[in-house]
Amino acid sequence: MSEPPVAIITASSSGIGAACARELASRGHRVVLMSRSQDAETMATSLGGIGVRGDVANAADLERLVRTTLDSYGRIDVLVNNTGHVAKGDLLSIPDTSWEEGLALLLLNVVRLARLVVPVMEQQGGGAIVNISSLWAAQPHLDAPVSSVFRAGLGAFTKLFADRYGPVGIRMNCVLPGFVEEADPAFLAATPLGRPATLEEVGRVVAFLASSDASYITGQSLRVDGGLTRGM
Repeated sequence: MSEPPVAIITASSSGIGAACARELASRGHRVVLMSRSQDAETMATSLGGIGVRGDVANAADLERLVRTTLDSYGRIDVLVNNTGHVAKGDLLSIPDTSWEEGLALLLLNVVRLARLVVPVMEQQGGGAIVNISSLWAAQPHLDAPVSSVFRAGLGAFTKLFADRYGPVGIRMNCVLPGFVEEADPAFLAATPLGRPATLEEVGRVVAFLASSDASYITGQSLRVDGGLTRGM
């Protein structure tokens, strides 16, 4: 019998990251969770996995995360890149420090982790990476300038990654959630399904993209927004 797959999920102490961890664990993955608080360690224990305390914006913490996973399980099959929130504000009033923080949290962390896990996945013969993005990647909004800009960049990186590493069996996709659990009434009114998503709904989409059921999907940005954003 083959070994159970191993999944790394970042920023997974609560919210979407935690929902992804629970869903993947329920599907037989051994999970390695990371967050800046002890909560990821507590959740990992409850799921029979491993918790690592660290910051996705810190390159040394990401290296420790991958090293811990390999030391414990010897393989990495799935990586779910999730992050926290970034600054908002009026477009030209946002300071440089907030833009730099957004770059580190929303894009550079994905690049850094890809550098670390791709050699492992390539040696194994394949793997799947899923990036938690945002609906603003597809439809930029002045309510979230930093997120809009760097999430769009993440979509471009995802397509380039798919072009480069598809031939060796490594897939990368983005999930673009809309409003989850709560939303401003104006946004809900514009959402065809008329409600926000549940955490579990987003987690199931992530788990699907990480699975063999999505083996012919790569380089895509899948909207999970109840139909809020429009596309032709």
